[in-house]
Amino acid sequence: MESRAIEKGPLLQPRQTNQSLDILILAAGLGTRMKSGRAKVLHELGGLPLITYVCRTARSLGPGKICVVVGHQAAEVERAVRTEVGDAAEFVTQTEQRGTGDAVMAARAQFENSESLILVLSGDVPLIRADTLGKIIDQHRSSGAACSILSVRAENPTGYGRIVRDENDQFVRIVEQKDASSEEQKIKEINSGIYCFAARKLFAALKRVNPSNKQGEFYLTDVPQILLSDGEKVDVYLHGDAREVSGINTRAELAEFENLLRRGTIRKLMIEAGVTFIDPSRTYVSAEAEVGRDCIIYPDVSIEGKTTIGENCELRSGTRITNSRLGNDVIVKDHCVIIDSEVESNCSVGPFAHLRMNTLLEEGSIVGNFVEVKKSRLGRGSKSMHLTYLGDATVGQRTNIGAGTVTCNYDGKEKHPTIIEDDVRIGSDTMLVAPVRVGRGSVTAAGSVVTEDVPPDTLVAGVPAVLKKKLKQTE
Repeated sequence: MESRAIEKGPLLQPRQTNQSLDILILAAGLGTRMKSGRAKVLHELGGLPLITYVCRTARSLGPGKICVVVGHQAAEVERAVRTEVGDAAEFVTQTEQRGTGDAVMAARAQFENSESLILVLSGDVPLIRADTLGKIIDQHRSSGAACSILSVRAENPTGYGRIVRDENDQFVRIVEQKDASSEEQKIKEINSGIYCFAARKLFAALKRVNPSNKQGEFYLTDVPQILLSDGEKVDVYLHGDAREVSGINTRAELAEFENLLRRGTIRKLMIEAGVTFIDPSRTYVSAEAEVGRDCIIYPDVSIEGKTTIGENCELRSGTRITNSRLGNDVIVKDHCVIIDSEVESNCSVGPFAHLRMNTLLEEGSIVGNFVEVKKSRLGRGSKSMHLTYLGDATVGQRTNIGAGTVTCNYDGKEKHPTIIEDDVRIGSDTMLVAPVRVGRGSVTAAGSVVTEDVPPDTLVAGVPAVLKKKLKQTE
């Protein structure tokens, strides 16, 4: 089944109704089947926490309020939510994980006296689309129901609550897997865990939920049956895509969703953006990334985070690019790592190069094999071709850095800058002991250890390097 694109568009206009929309996201659980010390909603899909996708979709509906129920690793979950929606979210804490009913009850003070419609979502359902949620909201409002449940049919419903209907196909109750009879376990229509409720009626019914099940938990799934017994209307919205509303409960499911998301992203880039993938099955591209037309992506390339690749670029095998920007006509040769950096147009990188910590390669510059550039700028048309470390350095235009050069930026306590001006020639195996400046048009001889500033248009050599001659006579 094809993956669904994650909602990334602008906010949808709030629906015109007298009943406002509020959203409650359940995100307190640890997720024991993940076999992890990390809260389930913090596990990453496509480089982002699961809850990020749910919050993004929730926000696109234009609700009056987004409330998130937190528990395990509450501070980390809150941080992930705020990264996506900022101050639009409120948080309540479920101090003990005693079931979904107890989780919703934790938000009682926020909603109990509200006349709003509450949409209840799970923080581990990343592929849910705003369009799908809009449909259940519309149905709920038009039907006058006190509760609407989003259901799907599953070929293997094991582990999910079943939707029990009567002979007239009307809703009767939800029964959890562990509490279901053998006949009820044969039912293929399952509860997705997504609901719409009238706020006041929800919390009135929650007060009457008893933990009489085998788990001793307060089930939110008991609320629809309680409302039905009160003469309220309960609707079921049967959705056609089980994958879209599926939660992630195990590492195996997480990997499956990762594969679905990756396939969908790459297919979209090939069909809509004009990108060539030599072997799509061996390439990873983040759903947050942008790749320009006529790019060629070789096998075993990983493009992560909010990376932007310009047009007509070539990314060779084994390369990893994370949260970086490449201009047009850039070639990245085999086995390079580019993290949090920018490479302007017409540059060449690699093979086996490493750019990191806000490095900038200006237009037409070249970084060759086994060169590491950290928190540095390489000017237009400059080159560092072999076996070099440039750290905390500013390199001017048309400068050549010889093989084996090291900017010695760390004195054991602090980092110091190196400045190399335009049209400089740094000889092989030069050590530049920062802080130091090499003036415009100067040359360092091979093997020099530069500990003092080098005046413009001079040749220095030796250990330590000393002035040998002026290269240009002043008038």
